[in-house]
Amino acid sequence: MSIQDRVIAIIAEQAVLEPSDVTPDSTLEALGIDSLGLVESIFAIEEAFDITIPFNANEPEKSDFDISSVASIVAGIEKLVAERDQS
Repeated sequence: MSIQDRVIAIIAEQAVLEPSDVTPDSTLEALGIDSLGLVESIFAIEEAFDITIPFNANEPEKSDFDISSVASIVAGIEKLVAERDQS
């Protein structure tokens, strides 16, 4: 399973949707994921990939992690996984 497929599966579970309902262009807001769901999604993704996402739920605008769409989240996670694998 690709990183994108795993991320979509986690986000779909948080949104109580089928993975097929989640596209790379989807925004979390459009999927009905609120701030609590976002935090739960981030924890689940961190656990699934053994990474730490540089995201502060209290100050999301100050985070270096782009959560504007599913595609941007996947891209950020792919970068974090690559960095983890290099160390």
